[in-house]
Amino acid sequence: MSRLERAPDVVIWHNPSCSKSRQALELLRARGIEPTVRRYLDDPPSVAELTAVVSKLGAGGPRALVRSKEALYAELGGDALEDQQLIETMAAHPRLIERPVVVTARGARIGRPTEAILDVLDEG
Repeated sequence: MSRLERAPDVVIWHNPSCSKSRQALELLRARGIEPTVRRYLDDPPSVAELTAVVSKLGAGGPRALVRSKEALYAELGGDALEDQQLIETMAAHPRLIERPVVVTARGARIGRPTEAILDVLDEG
């Protein structure tokens, strides 16, 4: 994409108060990509959506997507949860979801470091 244009096949799960999330959005836009921005705290992903993103992330399973240092994680018994329970917990408590997450047809990446999202961009 040579100019900024809507890229419906690129979605960012975004938290505007997070500097890494803002950096990932800036990186996409700097590359001419206007992603679909999903403010996941306001519009939490469903269990099915989380399951699909976990499979697109590859290694690590749902634990790769969870913010395990959040106090809420420990309060909810996070370390003892099975994978499906962890996905259900993230759906019910979206602040446990790591951010930012960029999802494309090529896969999904957590933007930590921000440049990790480049792996799933199709810049042809």
